[in-house]
Amino acid sequence: MWLTLLSSCAAAAALLYALYRWVIPAVVQYHAGLAIIWHDTIEEGLLNALTQTTRPQRILAAVQKNATRGDPRSVVKAIDQFCRHKEWAMNVGDEKGCILDSVVTEVNPATVLELGTYCGYSTVRIASLLPSHAKLITLECDPGNAAIARQVIAWAGLADKIQLVEGASGDWIPKLKEKFGIETFDLVFLDHWKDRYLPDTKLMEECGLLRKGSILLADNVICPGTPDYLEYIRNSPRYKSQYFKSHLEYTKVEDGLEKSVFLG
Repeated sequence: MWLTLLSSCAAAAALLYALYRWVIPAVVQYHAGLAIIWHDTIEEGLLNALTQTTRPQRILAAVQKNATRGDPRSVVKAIDQFCRHKEWAMNVGDEKGCILDSVVTEVNPATVLELGTYCGYSTVRIASLLPSHAKLITLECDPGNAAIARQVIAWAGLADKIQLVEGASGDWIPKLKEKFGIETFDLVFLDHWKDRYLPDTKLMEECGLLRKGSILLADNVICPGTPDYLEYIRNSPRYKSQYFKSHLEYTKVEDGLEKSVFLG
């Protein structure tokens, strides 16, 4: 009897593990809503409860274990491997990251604003491609994420090239000129709360932070989606926009980046 009970428990545990580790992730790979609900709510909540750590803390641990200190590309690689093979996270990811890299290389900006630091993944990607004189300001509203991002950035050896600011984008955008001596930004990467893309873009316009030729690069414009931002940016005579089709980070769900040139 006990042997049968133990065998049943073991079989049930094996089935649950298979569902968690392989079956459910495979199913949600192709469905936008299910992918976000599973990875960003259910999976994260379970792992937080089981490990008594947060996802950003687990990402930092993966960096410290697998990345070479002072090597930005090894930091990016460590996070990508962790997110592809262990636990999904809302970085721009390896596939869209290559598009981000190409835009940064093309623009060769002297001043960059990133809206939404999270754990510092895209911050590291951008900063590693900037010329030595360039300035990168990244805004993060969550203090816990900001604390992790600082450690990730330091591990990559890029702390001297990046100014990480804690607080809401709507509060900080009007202060950037005064606080950091910035006249305009050559490149702005939007990857924060999706409902802030449009109001923050309009706020940057009002504050004179965009010059003729400034580039806005917006992530997740399809999934989770930023319909009001796309409606504005694609129809405004002040912008010329191009969509780069890709996939939601570490999945097969369609997503993409919108690159918009400010025409003045």
